[in-house]
Amino acid sequence: MRAFIAGRRILVTGAGGSIGGELVRQIAALAPAEAVLLDNSEYALYQIDLEAQRRSADVPRRAVLMDVRDGDQVRALFAAERPEIVFHAAAFKHVPLVEMNPAAGVSVNVTGTVNVADAARAAGAAAMVLISTDKAVNPSSVMGAAKRVAEMYCQALDRESPSGTRFVTVR
Repeated sequence: MRAFIAGRRILVTGAGGSIGGELVRQIAALAPAEAVLLDNSEYALYQIDLEAQRRSADVPRRAVLMDVRDGDQVRALFAAERPEIVFHAAAFKHVPLVEMNPAAGVSVNVTGTVNVADAARAAGAAAMVLISTDKAVNPSSVMGAAKRVAEMYCQALDRESPSGTRFVTVR
């Protein structure tokens, strides 16, 4: 992983969440050239940015308060930052809440992923890693189905341009 991360510009969506925050912690320890932390929660982003400063003050980083559903902002950020590796952890992951709010779940988990994937490819990122869920296997919930659609979109992009941005899904 050090060879994958070291010296590269890394962008983490959902950086203030439980999965995104852990990614930030582990990535910072691998000496990236820069870390861009993106989240739509001001408090969560503030907390992980403070922690990153305490733990890895030598890693240049930028905290960006943004919603991945805003395609124009996502594209502008990626064009400006030119991330080399993108870890896409931004998602609505709590099944009962997404079941009660299906439009929001689909909007974040599908539209947000499409925005991030398209922006990563347009910016020339080497790779985008989609953080998915085991609930995307034979999905029985809106959340699982939305994450499965996100996986399928990234898989299609990966097949479409094998010499360009690689799209990898982890569950």
